Amino acid sequence: MTTVAVAVTEGIPLFELAAPCTIFGADRPDGAGSWYELVVCAPAGVGVGVGGWLRAETPHGLDELARADTVIVPACHDVVDDPPAELVDAVRTAHRAGARVASICTGAFVLAAAGLLDGRRATTHWMHTARLAARYPAVEVDPGVLYVDEGGVLTSAGKAAGIDLCLHMVRTDHGAVVANAVARLLVVAPHRPGGQAQFIAAPVPPREGHPLAGVLAWALAHLDRPLTVADLARRAHMSPRNLGRQFASATGTSPLHWLHTQRIHRAQELLENTDDPVDLIADRVGLGTATTLRRHFHRTLGVPPDTYRRSFRESGLSAH
Repeated sequence: MTTVAVAVTEGIPLFELAAPCTIFGADRPDGAGSWYELVVCAPAGVGVGVGGWLRAETPHGLDELARADTVIVPACHDVVDDPPAELVDAVRTAHRAGARVASICTGAFVLAAAGLLDGRRATTHWMHTARLAARYPAVEVDPGVLYVDEGGVLTSAGKAAGIDLCLHMVRTDHGAVVANAVARLLVVAPHRPGGQAQFIAAPVPPREGHPLAGVLAWALAHLDRPLTVADLARRAHMSPRNLGRQFASATGTSPLHWLHTQRIHRAQELLENTDDPVDLIADRVGLGTATTLRRHFHRTLGVPPDTYRRSFRESGLSAH
């Protein structure tokens, strides 16, 4: 049997812990020739708080990670502070011993602290991707995906993306039929299309009184027009160069990229909240044709407009 060790420390979120325990600790599904032996590892002799509601005790210490075939590090309690040194050392030792190491959500900070993500693509919850990239510049952070598989090191985005990653590992180990059977038991999709970009809320415009507040509000009200940088500069009473500097400072991007992002976010809103056909939505957000909208929407969010509408309308989810 393949041993899967889940590392837990004080304050670990409940959902991120439950996902791997539910999948790898389940009974062997039909069609699987072998299955997993799950062990939960924590600092020796210490119960840990889980989710702020309960405490978990396990006879397995963090030193046992080195004997596992797969090590999973769920989310950190706090990404501001450095992760526990004992956990970082244990994860590094397990990787050197040949373990496959995976993180869920902000568990990526532990893998990065251990040096496992240097020179690799990785992801984490979209709220923390900028912090991960700034703290560990050797890591190639991809904020738009649900998970990244770099062979012996895997990372996932937040919460439910941990389920996606765990199912991906089952699929890698046992094939699609077994992974699909596990997904059916969980009543989740075996594979979700797209990435976490489709779940990121639209950025809030600068506060009132900011030099760009007026022009951004005006642009949002006129997205159906073929706006240019010159149009925005005239409206803001600035030169195009000064406008670009102000945009970079306030939004972290260029005027044209900001406009493109707002058009996509408006298209998301209309797909979620109206029955308008795609060609009408394309016209309303200034992208001209349904073909153009589909191309840019898929490139930005990883899914076509029709799939996005079906997912959010049927599930009752909202990205905003």
